[in-house]
Amino acid sequence: MYYYVYMAKILLPKNLKGLHIHFVGIKGTGMAALVEILHSRGAVITGSDVSERFYTDEILEKLGLKALPFSESNITKDIQYVIYSSAYNPEKNPDLIAAYRLGVPCMLYTQALGAVSEQAYSCGICGVHGKTSTTGLAGTILEQLDLPAQVLAGSMISSFGDSCTMTTKSFAQKEHAYFVAETCEYQRHFMSFCPQKIVLTSVESDHQDYYPTYNDIRDAFVDYICKLPEYGQLVYCADDEGAVETAGLAKQRRSDIELVPYGEKADGAYHLTFGKTADETQHFTMNLLGALEIHVPGRHDVRDACAAAALVCELIKTDGHNPLDYAKNIKQGLVNYRGGRRRSEVIGKAVANGNSVVFIDDYGHHPTAIKTTLSGYREFYSGRKIIIDFMSHTYTRTAALLEDFAQAFDSADEVILHKIYASARENPSAASVTGETLYEHAKKYHSNVHYYNEILDSKEFALSELKTNPGREYPNGYLFVTMGAGDNWKIGRALYDELKNN
Repeated sequence: MYYYVYMAKILLPKNLKGLHIHFVGIKGTGMAALVEILHSRGAVITGSDVSERFYTDEILEKLGLKALPFSESNITKDIQYVIYSSAYNPEKNPDLIAAYRLGVPCMLYTQALGAVSEQAYSCGICGVHGKTSTTGLAGTILEQLDLPAQVLAGSMISSFGDSCTMTTKSFAQKEHAYFVAETCEYQRHFMSFCPQKIVLTSVESDHQDYYPTYNDIRDAFVDYICKLPEYGQLVYCADDEGAVETAGLAKQRRSDIELVPYGEKADGAYHLTFGKTADETQHFTMNLLGALEIHVPGRHDVRDACAAAALVCELIKTDGHNPLDYAKNIKQGLVNYRGGRRRSEVIGKAVANGNSVVFIDDYGHHPTAIKTTLSGYREFYSGRKIIIDFMSHTYTRTAALLEDFAQAFDSADEVILHKIYASARENPSAASVTGETLYEHAKKYHSNVHYYNEILDSKEFALSELKTNPGREYPNGYLFVTMGAGDNWKIGRALYDELKNN
């Protein structure tokens, strides 16, 4: 009964000062980021969530906020809007039930993000891979400019001051502002966003529980691109086959859309040429800006840097200026970027029986992301033996891409696998695959694969490996990587905590 009431379109007022907004599921990454945005604009924020501690608690605490337990008593008469995560059912969550009873307007996170996007010149960054990094890079560049802008990323970004958002100094002083946000394809969430420009990093099969075929997910991106206004811009990766196809289909439907390609296969201003990787620095050039560098690993991050720089250059032109006048600022922004939480995040460095060990945690949970990220580590951290601990996320994705997953670990020396980290929407007992299934298939392509159903059961084996001399081929020691959208990051943290004082 409540669903249709909650899905009605609601507009936020432009002036948020003193407006009381309650967030249900306030610890979600996107939710916490939106809290930062609305708090910075003067809204009074309260929120509720589970008691388990998340990294977003740090963000909330900086704002003087603390998540309340879910309760009908959270919804008082002074609350004017409720924003809620899609993880919570309006018919079951006590906060939402109370809000409905009191007639408080309620909107999903994606609807609220869309409402914010309507009030600015907004740019949506999308793609199956790379949207968080591209958003973080774009924000880190914009921080070096005098454009009035706010940026919202899907993870905590180091160069944002360990925040999910960035606001430029001139934002509050100018009426006309730019808003750059990561926008998600899952369940067509990005269709609530109102973009003036879109960045498209990649398109391939994913979220098979919602998009059974590649055409389904591709068509969702096409529909999103077609939300652009007349003569709107699509900045897309010319090196990604899915992005190229999607851009072409969107152009067929909307001939007015301006296509702006970037990458090695792009002609024009944003043509990319890869340079050398040395001393944990990647060098590359773009036609418009010349020599550039970043200090995060992987060619995929170079492409994301190219995407971010292209978007910022187009925004500079939209603002009536010449991008070349800001070339030094753009270059400095790229240098300042140091990744984000769970995006090639360096947990720390330790020593195991005389062997240097770098611990990294990464959110990569798709075969393409695994393969390209590990390949980047092999080049960036040359001279280190790589051990990856991977936990696959969702039974549907694992089943649909089983052989791709099995072949994704070729850049690693040792592979540790676990049970599948299930989605709340799945029934594990009805699944056609298990963690052991992936293990058996991975053994066909890799000679050093190990399986431990529970995450911490692999600790003894991992410690033994890290304390073993890696051999002359690896004079710099080890790189231990936890990867996936599950909670196997715990094994990397446990190993680091044990070794960090050695």
